[in-house]
Amino acid sequence: MNGTVNKVVLIGHLGDEIKMHYFDGGNCIGRFPLATNEVYINKSTGEKITSTEWHNIVVRNKAAEICEKYLSKGDKIYIEGRIKSRQWQAEDGTTKYTTEIQVTEFTFLTTKKDSEANSKQNDSNAISNSDKKTNFDHENSGNDDLPF
Repeated sequence: MNGTVNKVVLIGHLGDEIKMHYFDGGNCIGRFPLATNEVYINKSTGEKITSTEWHNIVVRNKAAEICEKYLSKGDKIYIEGRIKSRQWQAEDGTTKYTTEIQVTEFTFLTTKKDSEANSKQNDSNAISNSDKKTNFDHENSGNDDLPF
């Protein structure tokens, strides 16, 4: 095979809010940490061990704006992207290095905003269904000629 592949697939939770940076010309970039967990049992002690790996995620332009609008710390997301390493000179003259995941595709799996909306909707449905049940029971009380 002559070609190479640089593809990453992650499912994890946001470790912080999305930090946006806007450039001249209208482009923007969003950055956030993503935590993935591996859980295993230590065979010698029987202890359950959770190992967390942190990933530096980068989204660009419209994708960054969508993520900033809908995602918040703790939300679960599916990400596809590629690994990109870069270096720069810090103010003190030292060379800094980082490895990032540049997002090409993503899907929101759970968001707090959805959970809050569903919770409010479920509360109103429960009240509404309770009212309907009460009305139904009230309308049919004393009606003994039902076949069941």
